Amino acid sequence: MEIGNQIKNLRTQRGLTQETVAAALGVTSQAVSKWENNAALPDIALLPSISAYFGVTIDELFALTDEQRITRIRNMLYESREVEDAVLDREVAFLQDKARREPKNSEVRLILAWIENFKAQSHRRQAEYYAKEAIQLDPDSRDAYGELADAVGVMCQDWYAYPHTDYIDWYQAFIAQHPDNWRAYLWLMDGLIQDRRYAEAEACCDKLARINHTFRVLDYRARIAFAKGDGARALELWEQMVRDYPEDWMAWSSLGDGYAFHQQYDRALDCYREARRLQTHPKAFVDPIQAMAQLYERMGDIPKAIEMDQEQSQSPGGLGHHPGRGGRRSGAGDPETPEEADSRIGRSSTTPPGREVRAALHFGRNAARAKIVLDLQMKII
Repeated sequence: MEIGNQIKNLRTQRGLTQETVAAALGVTSQAVSKWENNAALPDIALLPSISAYFGVTIDELFALTDEQRITRIRNMLYESREVEDAVLDREVAFLQDKARREPKNSEVRLILAWIENFKAQSHRRQAEYYAKEAIQLDPDSRDAYGELADAVGVMCQDWYAYPHTDYIDWYQAFIAQHPDNWRAYLWLMDGLIQDRRYAEAEACCDKLARINHTFRVLDYRARIAFAKGDGARALELWEQMVRDYPEDWMAWSSLGDGYAFHQQYDRALDCYREARRLQTHPKAFVDPIQAMAQLYERMGDIPKAIEMDQEQSQSPGGLGHHPGRGGRRSGAGDPETPEEADSRIGRSSTTPPGREVRAALHFGRNAARAKIVLDLQMKII
C-alpha cells in the first residue's frame, strides 16, 4: 500500500478533514491532498510527526505487506551486528501474531528462532567483553575464565559440564517419527560427537548409510574417527570419499576440513579451491570461501583473507546464509537460480557498500584485519 493511501485511511478512520491534518502538521491542505492521491510524497522529515499524529509507527505508516516486512527482518538480521531491543521486540510481536494466525507457517517460526539466536549472540559478545575485563582486573578469578569460555563457546575438558542430552533426545524422537529424514541424522551425530558418545554416533551413521548414498556417510565416519583420536584413519576415509565422489564439491570441501583439522593448511586450501571450481552456477554456497578466509587468517595472510571475504560478499550466497547451515546438510547440490538464492537468504543480490567492513566485524576478525578492510574501503570511496 502506498503511504498516501495509508494517510488517507488513517485520516478517514478518525473522521478528520484534510484541513485539520494539514494544520496539525504545518502544511497546506493541498499538500495533504497530493499525498493521498499519490501525486507527491511527504518530506522525510515529516514522517515522525505524521506517525506521532496518527499514533502509529513509521512502519505502520508505510503499511508494509507481511512479505515485505519479513524480507526486511531478514535483511536486518543478515546485515546487522547489533539491533536495538525495542526493534527486535516489535518484530517478534509481529511474527508471533502471524504465527498464531498461520499455525502451519514454518518460515515465521524459523525467523523467530533466528531472532532469538541473534539476541543470544549479542549477549555472548557482551559476556565476552565483561569476562575479559574481569580477568584483566583479577587474573586469579577462576570463575571469570569459565564465563569467558562459556561466552565464546569453548568447551572445558569436563565432558559432563556441557551435555546436549535434551538436543540428542529430541532428534532421536524426531527420527523415530521420520526415519527417512537424512538431515536429522547429521544433526544428531553432531550432538553425539560433541558429547563423545561415539558408539551411538557410529550406529547412527550405519542407519544413515541405509537411506543416504552420498559422500556424507564417509564424511561422518571420518569425523567420528577424528573425534576418537584416530586422525590417520579419518584422513583415509576423507581421501576415499573424494575418490568415490570426485565431482561432488561438498566432498572436496569436507576433505579440506579434514586437512584443516590436521593443520595441513596448504592441502586444505587446494581442496577448497577444487570445491569452489566444481560448484555449478550460481555458486550460492560460500562454505569453501569462508573456510579459506579463516585459514589465510590463521596463516597470517590478512590481505588474502580479506580477498576471500570480499569474494563471498559478492556471491549469490552472500556472507553465509543463516538458514542453510552449510552445504553438507543441504540437498544433493542442485544449482540455484539467482532469484532462488535471493529468496533463500531474503535479500537483494546487489552487494551494499561497506559489506566488507561489516564482514570483518561480523565474523569476529582481528583488529588488523578490520583495519585493512577499512583502508580498502577508503581507497574505493
